[in-house]
Amino acid sequence: MKIKNRFTGKILYESEHKTMKETVEQAVKETTDLWEADLREANLSGANLRKADLSEADLREANLREANLSGASLSGANLSEANLWKADLREADLWKADLREADLRKADLRKADLRKADLWKADLREANLWEADLNCTFYKTKVTKQQKEVIVNLDLFEVVD
Repeated sequence: MKIKNRFTGKILYESEHKTMKETVEQAVKETTDLWEADLREANLSGANLRKADLSEADLREANLREANLSGASLSGANLSEANLWKADLREADLWKADLREADLRKADLRKADLRKADLWKADLREANLWEADLNCTFYKTKVTKQQKEVIVNLDLFEVVD
């Protein structure tokens, strides 16, 4: 299997593995730079991608259900419509990530950096947002009442006259 650059088509990593999940896990294990990787619609459910560099990667509609992405760099990544149900995103860098319509239910986002991320219509119900940097765009984002109270009470705004 091959992992290619989403813009140039250049091969970033190649292996004899039969699944994309095994290929990506091996690339991460070998600390391969997967910057701008094309992983659209990839089935990476349960994958161990801890500390992976997936900055600017295309992960649209990818299945990352229960994946370990703790400490991963996903800045500028396109994760729109991705399944991140119960994904471990502790301390992940999601700066400017596109998370529109992503399923983040029950995801662990403790201490994640979501600055400037787009969460339009994302589902964050029951996600752990403890100490996450939520200076991002919330529009029609699904949250529980308790999460809404926490978000509203964050010190994100400065009131001036």
